[in-house]
Amino acid sequence: MSYEAIIGLEVHAQLLTRSKVFCGCSAAFGAPPNSRTCPVCLGMPGVLPVLNRRVVEFAIKTSIALQCEIAGGSRFARKNYFYPDMPKNYQISQYELPLARGGVVEFPVNGLTKRVRIHRLHLEEDVGKLLHAGTLQAADYSLVDFNRSGVPLMEIVSEPDIRSPEEAAEYLRQIRAILVYLEVCDGNMEEGSFRCDANVSVRRAGTEELGVKAEVKNLNSFKHVQKALAYEIQRQVRVLQQGGRVVQETRLWDATQEQTFPIRSKEYAHDYRYFPEPDLAPVTISQQWIDEIRLTLPELPQERRARFVRQYGIPDYDAAVLTASKPLAAYYEEVLKAFPEPKTASNWVMVELIGLLNRDGREITDSPIPAAELAALLTMLNRGSISGKIAKMVFEKMYQTGKPAAVIVQEEGLTQISDQNELLRIVDEVLAQHPGPVADYRKGKVQSFTFLVGAAMKASRGKANPKAVNELLRARLEGTPPGGGG
Repeated sequence: MSYEAIIGLEVHAQLLTRSKVFCGCSAAFGAPPNSRTCPVCLGMPGVLPVLNRRVVEFAIKTSIALQCEIAGGSRFARKNYFYPDMPKNYQISQYELPLARGGVVEFPVNGLTKRVRIHRLHLEEDVGKLLHAGTLQAADYSLVDFNRSGVPLMEIVSEPDIRSPEEAAEYLRQIRAILVYLEVCDGNMEEGSFRCDANVSVRRAGTEELGVKAEVKNLNSFKHVQKALAYEIQRQVRVLQQGGRVVQETRLWDATQEQTFPIRSKEYAHDYRYFPEPDLAPVTISQQWIDEIRLTLPELPQERRARFVRQYGIPDYDAAVLTASKPLAAYYEEVLKAFPEPKTASNWVMVELIGLLNRDGREITDSPIPAAELAALLTMLNRGSISGKIAKMVFEKMYQTGKPAAVIVQEEGLTQISDQNELLRIVDEVLAQHPGPVADYRKGKVQSFTFLVGAAMKASRGKANPKAVNELLRARLEGTPPGGGG
């Protein structure tokens, strides 16, 4: 019996405001524990929250990008529950009147276009952070850092339109890219400024009725999302196949053991006893404000991807990779300003540069090779000043040292040999040193030619012009003048 997974994601994005959502404390990450707090974000008696206007502006900008319907009026509510990292025993959030509803995200997966609908987008305050001593399941004790308490949080809830862990990870990448392009969230999953919870259930393939869902928390990387969902889907299928019943509950993902485990029964909305926040007035959003914000929107990832294909003629795959982040797309276009060969530039950025950056866990913004210097290297290669092999060697030294290509080529004497007399000397030496392959070639064993070309390139330490070496070798072996004349 086959089963189908039904997945909906709740994305939590910390907004890039200087101050918190209801007070003037800094919202920046990385300060000593509990050093960026005040009576408001610590929930002291008698304090009053004041809404940060920039928070609403960022949420409107995101709603426009996601094609959501923005409410003219929305309202904050108190979400009542107890948890050690929440000082007030309630969280200021939005419930029955969120800032926006509807919307859609479209993206390619396995050659097809996937469409995931947005259910709602609302604002809330983040809670503090628990630091556990010991394992997640059995901590010896826990410490609480309230620096994060009150940081503005935007929650984007999808409809249950996702059907696989791969689709879930790609949906998250798309949402993250949009938020980073808009500059409303830095998308840093390691620091927790972009994270998600997943609601997942399974049902028999071909049926319409939804299964019982479990909520999986603690997902802070694309890899963890895929692994956690794959595990949870298999777990639920196994329970059903063994005649059991899936329980609606909240589960935590343990990345070390690569499994989920239950932490509490899943709450329903009425368990939170929502009621309107009495200390905050309803939020009124005018159409004029929405129109003003719409004018500030940058070119978004999907638009930029389409433009790269149209303007530069590169494949869809290349465009998708290069526009995955705003800084990467900007770097690529900066290379093209000085080296207008889109496909060659695309290959070097995607394969050579991103390969080294990924190996070292670095972002494109940390690249030791400026875009202009990569363009200079590719120009030297295109002009024949250096060979492809030398270009890759120079590239790695540029990455290691930060030196310009021209300096490395000059210091190490790596300029490509194109002088015909010098190349003829190298070719003649190779032919004299390898009479066997020469005889084999003249007997019709064409593979021997490749060996002789490699020997000539090795003799020149990779500096010989490959095209010229091919022509001269063939001329010598076939007894014709260089260039193929009779």
